[in-house]
Order: sequence, then C-alpha cells, then structure tokens
Amino acid sequence: MKKIQQILLTLLLFCFTFGFATNVVAAEETNNNFKINAKGAIAVDFKTGKILYNQAGDTPMGIASITKIISLYLVEEAVKEKKLNWEDTVAISDYAANLSVTPDLSNVPLHKENTYTVKELFDSAIIQSANASIVALAEKIAGSEAKFVDQMRVQLKDWGIEDAKVYNASGLNNQYLGDNRYPGSAADAENLLSPRDVAIVASHLIKDYPDVLKVSATTTQMFGANTQSPVEMVNWNWMLPGFINAKEGVDGLKTGTTELAGACFVGTIQRDGQRIITVVLNATDHKNNPSARFVETGKLMDYCYDHWQQKEVLKAGSQLPKQKNIAITDGKQLKTTISLKDSVTLWVRDDLTEELIITPKFDTKKVSDGAVKAPVEKGDVIGKATVSLKGDDLGYLEKAPSHEVSIVIDKAVEKANIFVIFGRKIENFFQSIF
Repeated sequence: MKKIQQILLTLLLFCFTFGFATNVVAAEETNNNFKINAKGAIAVDFKTGKILYNQAGDTPMGIASITKIISLYLVEEAVKEKKLNWEDTVAISDYAANLSVTPDLSNVPLHKENTYTVKELFDSAIIQSANASIVALAEKIAGSEAKFVDQMRVQLKDWGIEDAKVYNASGLNNQYLGDNRYPGSAADAENLLSPRDVAIVASHLIKDYPDVLKVSATTTQMFGANTQSPVEMVNWNWMLPGFINAKEGVDGLKTGTTELAGACFVGTIQRDGQRIITVVLNATDHKNNPSARFVETGKLMDYCYDHWQQKEVLKAGSQLPKQKNIAITDGKQLKTTISLKDSVTLWVRDDLTEELIITPKFDTKKVSDGAVKAPVEKGDVIGKATVSLKGDDLGYLEKAPSHEVSIVIDKAVEKANIFVIFGRKIENFFQSIF
C-alpha cells in the first residue's frame, strides 16, 4: 500500500498546480506554429489512418513501457488462436519473481508459490504497467522472454515496421535484466520505435482487440486478493476520469518512462464517434511537471478536433477534371462518359483550401491506347483515381498519402456489327493515306 499512498500524494501535490492545464489550448496557437513540447509526436484518425499531426514521427526513439502494447497484442492473439485461455494459470519463474520486487520499477508482487491467471497478469501489465507480469506472460507463451521477443519482431515486420529495435517484452533498460537480457544485446540496450511505429501498433491493437480499452480505462483494480501480497493497482494514465489530467473521452492506452525514453504516452480519445490515437514521446518538461506528457497529449487531442474535420469533397458521379469521356474501340458509339463511382470524404484542416489533386490510373488490362474495347456495361470499373488535398502532405499511417476511388463507365456501349467495324477500318485506312 505504500506505493499507492505515494502515488496519491503525488496526485494531490500537482492537482492545484497543473490540474487545469490539460484542457487548455492557447488561443494564439495556429497550424503554422503549433508544436508539442516533446521529442516526437504524432496523431492519427483511427478509422482512416489519416495523420493529423507529425513531429519527428519517423525517428526511432525510446518508448519504455509503451513496448507492452506489442506484447499485449501477442497475448490477445494467443487467446484468439486458443493457444491460451484467460483463466489459464501462469507459473512464476525466479526471473519474474525477482523482477517483481526490484526497487523503483513498476510492478505487482509475484510469488512462485501462488497462482495467477493470464487475465490477472494481462490486466496488471496495462493498469499497473507491471513489468514482471508481462515477462511471466511472455514465458508462458513462448517458453522464454527471448523467444517471445523474436515473435514481437516478426509481428512488427508483418505490420511493415522495419526500423524498430526490440530487446525485451517490458520496455525496461537491459541493465535491469542481468543475465536474462536478449542474447547478443548490449547491457544498456533499450527498445526504440518511432512515433509512427507506436501509432501503427496501437491502431492494430485497438482494431483487432477492442476489449483492451475496457482494461486500459480501468482506474483502480485489486491484484492478488487471495495472496499474501494483495495490492490495489492505480492506473498510470492520469487522463482517465477522477485523475488530475482527466479528459472526457479518453479511454487508453499506455504510459512509459525510463531515463532514456523520458515520459511517454500513447493515448486514445473518442469524441462524437471519431476516435483519435496520439503518441507523445519524451515530453520535455517532465522533470518540472510530472503531468507534462498528459498536458501535451491534451493539447494534441484538442488541436486535432479543433482544426480538422471530415468533409465530403467529391460527390459520387463526379467527373475527372481533365477527362470526361473515354474512347470505345469497335463500339456502336465511339466514346462514353466516365465518372468516379463513390463520393470522397477527406479530413480537411481549417487552413487548407478544398482544392483537390485527382490523379487517374487506368487498368492496363481494360484500357489500351486510351480506349476501352466494346462491349462495355454501365458501372464497369476501368481504373482508380487517387484523391488528395492540395497542401496536405501529412499522408496516412500505413497507406499511400491519398484516397482511392473507382473510375467507372457511365453508359453501356454495345459492340458494333462486323460491317460497321469493317467500314471504319477502310475509312481509317484512306484517311491515313490522304
């Protein structure tokens, strides 16, 4: 209980000084000078992956316990694949037991003689950021933490993340792991991901396993109630209801702190049905203000909702700006109109005009030398057009920095009879001579 008392004392200490800072966004902030006080940051729309803010978003840097969202994904996956059940018991190794009582580390006490379920350890890894709990789960799934790290690396590559450096399941600096550190890794190695990488992991975790948000939104929960060391876990996310940086709509996700990484937070908020994921790595004012990562996250969330909105920029049936028709080879008519099949809705920042860049790309199997061969039907898809907003170079989290929409035939054209086709060929032949 001593640790909980210390946490509550810290909360009270900074309540009056910093309690109202999270929801403040300076009126003078504009899109041109808005900046997060952190080494790196990114914000994305969860549904579309549209990047709404990017500050050193592609630079790998320390992520500390944010690492656990990768590990938690693999736990969820093991349960989904029935390799694991939530009520399965997990044996506690000497490594996990000793790590759980290491001073100055976030943990819940684990005892070898006790039994803990997968769900208990999973919840503690999120709520209390229990390092030993995630180690115990890693050992349960893969046999050892090192083998589990191999699985983490494979998963990251499957998501297209190539620049990550991952050495353990918890996010601790290797100096705490002793002989248990990943083979061949440096004694002081630490996990590194870019803000974009973190956002990709968070996006997949929430999309594939939304139940994680119920846990990450839990403010307090008992752990080990029937053991000799019961402890009330208190969520490290101070943006949840009841905490000093509480912000309506925030329901996750994970904090992280080490000397290398500084104070970090991957957050998520849902407002009016739109969910945003934010990443703030190494909040620069953390030593003066323990709430710094949450203050900066709050600013970033408000910036996204205040300056970006989704708008329908093209209606279904709109024509390409420079090409309204396409030629038809051997058709009763020699051309027909084409259009965009669906409407296009984009995130639009309030300082950008709604001038669009529309780039068509026709299917070479259907369009040859700028023409489609008859017969064609109404609605036939003959290509795709990428649509983007002029001046918006932020792009998308994992996809190309544009929105694709199908190009379709507006009116069916039947194939001309053989006599008409033959007559046209004769006419074209004489035209080519004279």
